[in-house]
Amino acid sequence: MKKPALRQHYQEVVVGKFLAKMKQKNVHCVPKLEKIVINSAIRAESDKSWIEEVIREIGLIAGQRPVIVRSKKSISNFKLRAGVPNGAKVTLRGTAMYEFLRRLVDIALPMIRDFRGLSAKFDGSGNYTLGIEDHSIFPESSMDREKRSIGMDISFVTSTSSDQDCKELLGMLGMPFQKRTQAAKLAAAKEDVVELIGQKE
Repeated sequence: MKKPALRQHYQEVVVGKFLAKMKQKNVHCVPKLEKIVINSAIRAESDKSWIEEVIREIGLIAGQRPVIVRSKKSISNFKLRAGVPNGAKVTLRGTAMYEFLRRLVDIALPMIRDFRGLSAKFDGSGNYTLGIEDHSIFPESSMDREKRSIGMDISFVTSTSSDQDCKELLGMLGMPFQKRTQAAKLAAAKEDVVELIGQKE
């Protein structure tokens, strides 16, 4: 079975660049993409047909059927009862993961209107989450009838705890991050200082 082009690119190009940068010979030291998790929230008051619609659309986009996430406890303020479906989740690994990433980078993201790159905000643990407001940017979505937009969060879980290494890894795999100007870098540094001072107080 032929390897996905993106996986081959990782093994033949990305690994070599990281080894040179890290001055290492052990490929196990190189950060890797472990899984991609797609989550889509479902309103508690949604009817059964809409829940089925979300599951079908996320399944088409991901290439595998999602699992239904149910609420663990009742929350009256959110009209949420225990056991009610409140989300759909898919975890992609291996070939399916690389194929999804390729379609996301090459086809879906360029479909976003006025797209100027992704925000480079990471979670502090070497992972990255991307929010998508409209599922119709994916060519696999059903476009034969009027539908409501389905939003989702796409999380990229890596083997590294470094945000910088995560950014470099995803960037080498084609993720189009915004290039920050010098002014933006200074503003971000100022925000970090203010936050640090606030924590000390």
